[in-house]
Amino acid sequence: MCGRYASTKDPGKLAAEFAALDATGGAAPGADFNVAPTKRVLTVVQRHPRDEEGAADLERTERSVRVMRWGLVPPWAKEKSIGSRMINAKAETVTRKPAFRSSIKRYRCLVPADGWYEWKREAGGKQPFFMTPGDDSSLALAGIYATWRDPQDEEAEPLVTCSVLTTGAIGPLTEVHDRMPLVLPARAWRDWLDPDQPDVSGLLTGPPPELVDSLEVRPVSTKVNSVRNNGAELVDRVDPGTEARAVGLDGETAR
Repeated sequence: MCGRYASTKDPGKLAAEFAALDATGGAAPGADFNVAPTKRVLTVVQRHPRDEEGAADLERTERSVRVMRWGLVPPWAKEKSIGSRMINAKAETVTRKPAFRSSIKRYRCLVPADGWYEWKREAGGKQPFFMTPGDDSSLALAGIYATWRDPQDEEAEPLVTCSVLTTGAIGPLTEVHDRMPLVLPARAWRDWLDPDQPDVSGLLTGPPPELVDSLEVRPVSTKVNSVRNNGAELVDRVDPGTEARAVGLDGETAR
């Protein structure tokens, strides 16, 4: 699963890293060391640009950094609260699930992350770990998105939400949890984001082993268990034996 991650880069830096434009309009969330479901997050999309009348230029595409809310709300949903249960979509079933199958064909995004958290069940509690490249590069988590309009309020602004795809863990990550985010290497970004490519089944098979092997699996403080805590100390390496281990997450089930 992927229920928490860190995202601390500003949209300008992400735009440079992902060869995109900053389309956040100054509304981007700040650095967040404890991104939790339903928060506003930065994503990368690629779409056909539109003119002032809304007509799409089908001859070219434009990649941009945008703000979405984490937790996908399908267009047919009666209320947006369903999004809190749609933070992840399994790569193995995303093409078949009614809530996700339209998005995987037409609305895919990347969710940049410094790394993600996972909790390992151990005797006496759960120990959080932070999976990260360990350098200044971002992980590109495969995502899908959807636009929802409130059926009870026609004048309300459309809500754009996203979900992070997960897959079976491989390599050293299996020692922490049996699931992980679907992390895409840079060579896969173009095909994943291509709005004219409905079939991306070849990219749903999991990350390359060399990408996973390069990650640092870092034990971190149980302070991350509470969404109220947010600071650089959450991603610092700790000795698990030096602090009490929390039985569960504050307000959520440990993933």
